[in-house]
Amino acid sequence: MKKLLIPIIILLYALLPPTAVAQQNEDLLSLIGDDAKVKKEFVKYAFKSPRVINGHSMEFLAPGTMDFRILHRFGEINQGFQNFFGLDQASMRMGFDFGITRNLMAGIGRSTYKKELDAFVKYAPLMQSTGSKPFPVTVALVAGMTANTLPWADATIENYFSSRLAYYYQIIIGRKFNESFTLQLAPTMVHNNLVPLSSQPNDVFALGFGGRFKLSKRIAFTWDYFHLMNGIQQDVNTHPLSLGIDIETGGHVFQLHLSNAVGMNERAFVTETTGRWDKGQLRFGFNLSRVFQIKKRAEKI
Repeated sequence: MKKLLIPIIILLYALLPPTAVAQQNEDLLSLIGDDAKVKKEFVKYAFKSPRVINGHSMEFLAPGTMDFRILHRFGEINQGFQNFFGLDQASMRMGFDFGITRNLMAGIGRSTYKKELDAFVKYAPLMQSTGSKPFPVTVALVAGMTANTLPWADATIENYFSSRLAYYYQIIIGRKFNESFTLQLAPTMVHNNLVPLSSQPNDVFALGFGGRFKLSKRIAFTWDYFHLMNGIQQDVNTHPLSLGIDIETGGHVFQLHLSNAVGMNERAFVTETTGRWDKGQLRFGFNLSRVFQIKKRAEKI
């Protein structure tokens, strides 16, 4: 509409008397301004990555892009110099996430912890926006599954492939309050088809919290925490908490963090985090994200 109004204004300048031009010019320019104000804009860069640290974020990849992610977690730093404060030990996850549409993405990954394969789909029926019909938050739905590929603990009995599988479901409700601050909630449910002890539930519920606070143009402080509503067993598992620093370097996002979790998919870090912050059972790690354009963007005409 704006592109059509500009030549109309020029035409009126030529046809109308000078006194009428001044009045019409003011009215038509106000229409252009109103049109620009009502244009709907979806909020971007609430996080610099589709992940906060461990958990999913409210952010989505652009359509036609792939995010190649390497997540690295060392051993517990309280092991001292003998194990070089945990640096002699390490576990990792390598993943590929794909932006399909503005509000739909999917990904796959492989972790050394329990040699797990994982996959997920994330979809946002509602996205935070400004302008015409603004919406205050992003609501995203995530569904994923994992498969443990370790050898069977007891190969002499009949084992079922379904026992290797676990599933998780999540709702992310997030808001970018301003250019510096983002906050999200993430109610999560993890289902394990098989658990090691009869005292452990197959379904574990947790309430996740995540956030980002921008410290400078390219550096931000991030955190995520999952409070388990059930499934906590004394001296067996606890609530996962991770704190990180994101450093943006062009096409890369490099993150340094501390976490009490060793696993790097939802099944692992929600249900099997054993380290405790109050006992110094923390692990230093880093996440590296590199985004590639794998499909040419449609040119705007």
